[in-house]
Amino acid sequence: MSDWRVPGFTSTGSKRPDALFGAAAPDEVEGLPTRMTRAAGCRVWDAQGREYLDYVMALGAVALGYGHPAVNRAAEQAIATGVAGPLPPVLEEELAEALAARIPWLERVRFLKTGAEAVAAAVRLARVATGRERVLGCGYHGWLDWCQGGEGVPAETRSLYGEIPFNDVDGTRRLIREAGDRLAVVVVEPVVVIEPAREWLDVVRAETTRVGAVLVFDEIKTAFRLAVGGVAERYGVRPDLAVLGKALANGFPLAVVGGRADLMAGAGRTWISSTLATESVALAAARATLEAFVREDVCAHLHRVGTQLLHGLHRLHRKHADLVTGVGGIAEM
Repeated sequence: MSDWRVPGFTSTGSKRPDALFGAAAPDEVEGLPTRMTRAAGCRVWDAQGREYLDYVMALGAVALGYGHPAVNRAAEQAIATGVAGPLPPVLEEELAEALAARIPWLERVRFLKTGAEAVAAAVRLARVATGRERVLGCGYHGWLDWCQGGEGVPAETRSLYGEIPFNDVDGTRRLIREAGDRLAVVVVEPVVVIEPAREWLDVVRAETTRVGAVLVFDEIKTAFRLAVGGVAERYGVRPDLAVLGKALANGFPLAVVGGRADLMAGAGRTWISSTLATESVALAAARATLEAFVREDVCAHLHRVGTQLLHGLHRLHRKHADLVTGVGGIAEM
């Protein structure tokens, strides 16, 4: 790895060879693809010109297929109008209105570029609203200091974060109650490999309210997959704030933090901003993506195709248990 100009082989950690193939270094992945040149639909071509059927779909950031015509046209039109400028584009408010019309619990929204910074913004807003500092999380919420340990993260920062166990009703209830009036926010990925138990979601919602904390659903993976509005839509359990990303703009860099108007108003009491948060290409791509999802009922299609694939993988697992070590996940993802 040290011979590569980009430390760690690539800037997206989950795309490095050892993450994809279990190899220690790129030169040990003999015959397997390490870098690509293009993608279209559900197919990818590597640097050697070999064609693959892709089941990764940009780590879940693409649900309509690579290079979707309607999304590309919208992006191309935005490029032609200048991409970014000194004022926010009309598209920003138009997309905010479109999202709220389809996901009504997003009463107010702010746009950012990555899921990691959008979840960090939700945590910041919760701390503003409650005046508290403690955070409980469940799942993966990005690489920023507030939720990650490891070298380079101050111990004082890490001490403010704890984890609750996915789908563990009693453990979750106990940890939220123990944090009590020190707890600012509970941030959960509502799907971690498997779907959540409804009882667990209800406990997360009730106990967070009980201690006066803010509940954030990290729907970066689940929105525009299980449903346009993610787990909150499928199960009818409403968070105070939600974060959307990945498939939101079908591969273009965009994330959203949104929710209750009173909580989102905290953006005026702190600083959440990014120079390129309002560049118009990703905003246009997201609007076109939302229109396609609604028009074509994409989530139902993902369910049908994903169910067929998952059943087939389970059959292969039973038939070739020595080669297929395990099958997990849910149909839409």
